[in-house]
Amino acid sequence: MKLEYVTYVNASPEKVWEALTSPEGTKAAFFGSELKSSFEVGAPFEYVGPGSEGESTLHVYGEILAFEPGRRLSYSEHPGPSYYDNHAELLTRITFELEPSGSCTKLTLVNDEWSENHPGFANSNGAWPMVLSSIKTWCETGQTLDFGF
Repeated sequence: MKLEYVTYVNASPEKVWEALTSPEGTKAAFFGSELKSSFEVGAPFEYVGPGSEGESTLHVYGEILAFEPGRRLSYSEHPGPSYYDNHAELLTRITFELEPSGSCTKLTLVNDEWSENHPGFANSNGAWPMVLSSIKTWCETGQTLDFGF
C-alpha cells in the first residue's frame, strides 16, 4: 500500500521546511500538533497536540529516518496509544521531498511501507490532503485552515 501526493507551494523550500519542522508550522499544518524531536537520524519523534486525551495527546510517534534541511524529511510512524491497543505493531513510513520549481516549491509526500492490516490507511488517505492544503495555505498566507472539527 502506498499513498503519494504532489503539490506546489508558492514559497521557498526553506518556508515549506519551516511548516514541516517548526512548532508554529506543524501546529498550523498538523491539526494543532507540534513535532517534537532532536531531528537527528535515529532519534525519536512525536506529534503532540489537542485530542482525545487533552491538549497533550500523543497522535503519532516513531523514528527519524532522514533529515536534510530544506530537502527531505522521512520517519517511521506508529499511531499513538489512544488510537489502537496494538499501536507498537502498526508501522508506516512518511517521506516529504522538497524541490525548487521556479519561485515555488514542489512538495512530494509518500506514505508507504504499511504493516500488514494497518487500520489507519483510509484515515491517512483522507487526512493527507488536508495537511498538504494546510502547509500550502500557511506558507502562502500565514493563515491556518479550519476544517470544522
